[in-house]
Amino acid sequence: MNAVTEPFLPDVAPDLHPAARAGWHAELRLRFERRGGRSVLAERAHRGPLVVQKPLYPEGDAVCHVILVHPPAGIAGGDRLALSLDLGPHTHVLLTTPGAGKWYRSAGAQGSLTQQLRLADGAVCEFLPQESIVHDAALGELETVVELAGSAVFVGAEMICLGRTGSGERFTRGELALRTRITRDGRPLWLERGMLGGGSALLAAAPGLQGQPVSASLLVAAPGCDAALLEAWRAIEPVAGCGAVTLLPGLLVARWLGPACEPGRAWLTQLWAAARPAVAGRAMQRPRIWST
Repeated sequence: MNAVTEPFLPDVAPDLHPAARAGWHAELRLRFERRGGRSVLAERAHRGPLVVQKPLYPEGDAVCHVILVHPPAGIAGGDRLALSLDLGPHTHVLLTTPGAGKWYRSAGAQGSLTQQLRLADGAVCEFLPQESIVHDAALGELETVVELAGSAVFVGAEMICLGRTGSGERFTRGELALRTRITRDGRPLWLERGMLGGGSALLAAAPGLQGQPVSASLLVAAPGCDAALLEAWRAIEPVAGCGAVTLLPGLLVARWLGPACEPGRAWLTQLWAAARPAVAGRAMQRPRIWST
């Protein structure tokens, strides 16, 4: 056995505020180890509807692909979801989702998703969930904290679609708070806080989202981030929307704005393909679930 499943935790913590008990409360904790030449899911524990499928190895033993599944398919008001990942030394994990996530409209309660990732020296984590669709009148909070040690590598993608654009819906009410923190050996590499308010002037303003419903980011934190990789990224232009890339000490940042998720996803995938050999020593392996 390569993975050990711990007993289920209680579905609802006893000290939660009564107003929050109406939502889902889910927590998933995963720990990975390297055993010989294989990255394995050594421990997992969960409560509520947040689970992972069987680990996959489409690239061989060194890289463990994991699909995160939230059966309700979205976060509603009052939901509290928490994901915790611990990667041991020299493990390599790629985590994605089977489809778009959703932030549902709320009558007043806020939903939240907290993601905590801890990477030991030499570990590689490719955290590539598919896009999140924010319904009109949604109230949400998304926090991602990444703690890197030594030479650990983090590749993280995030795509937000405001409104169900296929049906013409726009994000006119509600709000989504975003917080991201990446540190290496306790020192900050990236600190970001933002608030997307439904119907706010920022959504249409030139310094904001420029009227585009979809925004996306790709962050690569690795010792291999250098000027040569920046130039390789600059040579890759999006086919639609507008994109820009920036090199900071130990960190490459790509930003994209556009009318739909597909062109943004295609551009980020090209950037990932260019960066992966340099920072992780491997050619890109597109998760099979993205094609289903």
